[in-house]
Amino acid sequence: MHSPHDPFVRVRGAREHNLRGVDVDVPRDVLAVFTGVSGSGKSSLAFGTIYAEAQRRYFESVAPYARRLIHQVGAPKVGEITGLPPAVSLQQRRSSPTSRSSVGTVTTLSNSLRMLFSRAGTYPEGAERLDSDAFSPNTAAGACPACHGLGLVHRTTEELLVPDPSLSIREGAIAAWPGAWQGKNLRDVLDTLGHDVDRPWRELAAADREWILFTDEQPVVTVHPVREAGRIQRPYQGTYMSARRYVMKTFSDSKSPTLRAKAERFLTSAPCPACGGSRLRPEALAVTFAGRTIAELAALPLSELAEVLAGAADTSETARVLTEDLRARIATVTELGLGYLSPDRATPTLSAGELQRLRLATQLRSGLFGVVYVLDEPSAGLHPADTEALLTVLDRLKAAGNSVFVVEHHLDVVRHADWLVDVGPHAGEHGGRVLHSGPVAALEGVEESATARFLFGRAPVQDREVRAPRGWLKVGPVTRHNLRGVTAEVPLGAFTAVTGVSGSGKSTLVGEITEELPGAGRLVRVDQKPIGRTPRSNLATYTGLFDVVRKVFASTEAAKERGYGVGRFSFNVAGGRCETCQGEGFVSVELLFLPSTYAPCPDCAGARYNPATLDVAYHGKNIAQVLDLTVEAAAEFFADTPSVVRSLRTLLDVGLGYLRLGQPATELSGGEAQRIKLASELQRARRGHTLYLLDEPTTGLHPADVEVLTHRLHQLVDAGNSVIVVEHDMAVVAGADWVIDLGPGGGDRGGRIVAAGPPKDVARAEDSRTAPYLARALGSGLRPTA
Repeated sequence: MHSPHDPFVRVRGAREHNLRGVDVDVPRDVLAVFTGVSGSGKSSLAFGTIYAEAQRRYFESVAPYARRLIHQVGAPKVGEITGLPPAVSLQQRRSSPTSRSSVGTVTTLSNSLRMLFSRAGTYPEGAERLDSDAFSPNTAAGACPACHGLGLVHRTTEELLVPDPSLSIREGAIAAWPGAWQGKNLRDVLDTLGHDVDRPWRELAAADREWILFTDEQPVVTVHPVREAGRIQRPYQGTYMSARRYVMKTFSDSKSPTLRAKAERFLTSAPCPACGGSRLRPEALAVTFAGRTIAELAALPLSELAEVLAGAADTSETARVLTEDLRARIATVTELGLGYLSPDRATPTLSAGELQRLRLATQLRSGLFGVVYVLDEPSAGLHPADTEALLTVLDRLKAAGNSVFVVEHHLDVVRHADWLVDVGPHAGEHGGRVLHSGPVAALEGVEESATARFLFGRAPVQDREVRAPRGWLKVGPVTRHNLRGVTAEVPLGAFTAVTGVSGSGKSTLVGEITEELPGAGRLVRVDQKPIGRTPRSNLATYTGLFDVVRKVFASTEAAKERGYGVGRFSFNVAGGRCETCQGEGFVSVELLFLPSTYAPCPDCAGARYNPATLDVAYHGKNIAQVLDLTVEAAAEFFADTPSVVRSLRTLLDVGLGYLRLGQPATELSGGEAQRIKLASELQRARRGHTLYLLDEPTTGLHPADVEVLTHRLHQLVDAGNSVIVVEHDMAVVAGADWVIDLGPGGGDRGGRIVAAGPPKDVARAEDSRTAPYLARALGSGLRPTA
């Protein structure tokens, strides 16, 4: 038995995901970094085992009712873990984006600001003091009654609802209406009400057009449908709903993101005329501090807000205590390089890295000690200059008496570690072993380690000639966010890297590139948005691979004998799927006071299909077992099916060989989702010139995987295409043909092009914060091979 004061967290027999009975000891009170190629098992060890076990122990202490439900989720597959303190996890998972969540709410800065206005604000003569809730747009006491605290009002117009007035209603003039039966029903109701549904829209009387689109009336009539051959259609009671009413109802009530997005196309958003977009009631906006309203202060970048608070004339004790607390909270956020964000910036507009660093800043202020912080790539989306500030923050968490366990690929963070756990040697079933657990320097002698090759400069250096552009694409002038009339020229037929510190305007500039620009040609934007939001969407369904696999199963002798078609092997339709979980493989467990979670289906144990479907085998495996194969294993299994191999080959080309075919979309990182999209694009037959735009494609990638991905992107350029990447990885930037560096700082201190040219020229730029890091990468020869 180890004493409770054991200085190590000792893991024995970890078998989560691809871990192979791993035993490892990690010291407490240090900065320990977990490394390894993507899919090697480092997250399974840090999050799936160590953090999951700490969380399970915490749940052991909660009420028996909740514990009964939580046990269904399952404990991590591990023999035992000793010496484990309580743990706090900071993962890059996005919480559900909501327009009401902001930088201020994530960091709790909003609470402090509201308190300041409530207790120390300057009120109009005779006005009553307001509670802090009255300064929040998310409460009934504070929200502007006209826009319900959203700051925007949504309207629609005839031009939006009816884009082509030459069509008749029957021909679909009202584009905003639903398709299929619901749309036909609305047309039949209009016909019954005596409106001419066969005349071109523009020929209808203005009063009729106005009523059809905008009325709030909902008349009910008896509809006699037009008889169709072979179909018996009985009269029914139909209710009319105007196009505006339908669009507004769908936009506000629909749970379907697709339907909401469609409805949004027919709406224009404008700042609410009542509150001017500030989202608050007039009473709250009448209160000021330092001569500004709470909405004006919340719109300032945090670094500027701190200056305003420091210069406030109010010297009362209450104001002094509250402003000092606010400035201290802001200091931790600006220390992490996020001073360019404003408290009212909505969280859906932040990158995963920015969101995680905001949570990190909040933890720094929490004053916890004696816990294990488990962090998921805190350097993601960070410029090398900002990574130095991050290391300072991690050191402060450690100095406060905590253990900091970080899953990380950034070599500067790895070098800074006190202890290194390297998992590998490869991904999926070729990984899952601890190759090294000890001081960083000792990894150099581990031959099998892919990390050692890059950490100690053993990566091969290959010089490459910079490609000559075959033309130029002019972007701008762009005036948006912090860009002020910026014009950029991007070479065509080349590999371009757009660099700059966080918040310098990189994504804004690249977002302005459209197919309409002269010379752009076909445009493919590969972003990091999820490929699906439920376990029903997965790697195989998204890439179209599943269609081919189902055809293979439907063509087996056993399937033909039983009369099973292609649909039988889909888990999205009734027939072959397990009906208990509706083919999801999981059932949702509602935990009441905790977020609901997924537990394996009690009937099919996660297989998704009913037993009769699972009886059909192809080369000895049923459909569920095939979905459980990794991309790499599936490439061998389907070696004799060219159409399947072609899809799998592109996934291997972008370094995703370790993912399982049926891996739910909910388990994929943003970087993985982006590479799946890239693979889907690569398997299409390419016609002519294509311009590929990628936003930080190396996020979450080990340097060895970056090498594979960059090689594939350079092949695209060699085939006559153009590639533009927004990138912080200096190894990738050093291997580019052209670099556009924005800055010099973030937010108001950025927003202009500091340098543009081949990497060697940009590395010598005077005013560039990227230059010294790029020069170092060029000097050390850490360029991915082209």
